[in-house]
Amino acid sequence: MRRRVLVCGLVAGLCVMPAMQAQRQAAPVRGVTVVQTFPHDPSAFTQGLVYVDGEFYESTGLEGQSSLRRVEIATGKVLQRRALEAKYFAEGLALVGDELLQLTWQHNIGFVYDRKTFAPKRTFTYATEGWGIAYDVKGGLVMSDGSEKLFWLDPKTQKVLRNMTVTDAGRPVSQLNELEWVEGEIWANVWTTDRIARINPSTGVVTGWLDLSNLWPLYQRTPDADVLNGIAYDAAGKRMFVTGKKWPKVYQIAIK
Repeated sequence: MRRRVLVCGLVAGLCVMPAMQAQRQAAPVRGVTVVQTFPHDPSAFTQGLVYVDGEFYESTGLEGQSSLRRVEIATGKVLQRRALEAKYFAEGLALVGDELLQLTWQHNIGFVYDRKTFAPKRTFTYATEGWGIAYDVKGGLVMSDGSEKLFWLDPKTQKVLRNMTVTDAGRPVSQLNELEWVEGEIWANVWTTDRIARINPSTGVVTGWLDLSNLWPLYQRTPDADVLNGIAYDAAGKRMFVTGKKWPKVYQIAIK
């Protein structure tokens, strides 16, 4: 009997090994092409970007410059704006129903606004730093804190429900920043890089990388420009938009 169990165990191990090996292989990297470009306020230190009904909602950062904005895509014109108190450094942004949720970096506080009026409704707290946040009806409300962790929050109370470590080839992927749900995947900017990680929300494994270094190469950037940050997805139109902190353009991209 022990011998049969041993044999079964070995067979099971052989079945598991290919899956483990697949997880240990680095995720493939793909490039992107630019479909179209749109003007973007070069003074906007973009921390969060959301596409809703043909417009962008944007969270901009830096102390004394942080804001919540509604932006006309075609022109980059700011149609609506609410400034935060100077002490706050705004971060990620998500739309949950008719409410906009905006994070702050190190104050451990998030703000909830009425989408139409930008009137503040309430606040919520979290124990970590706030970096990125994104919501999908099926996938849920997910937040990043600049580490290799993703945190799922209750969409109504914003209380942490669980967390997950993001890995590529078995190694943690840290500096996860702005987030977006895209066709069942979580896409994440990785701070200081020109890459986006495509993350399986069930396992935390990076299934692929997008290399966006061709959009605005470092050697061409102005002194004030910062890193790539900002992902917005038009689910109905299957359009993907990206930008960066103090970048003069928003790029509609397609995967090669």
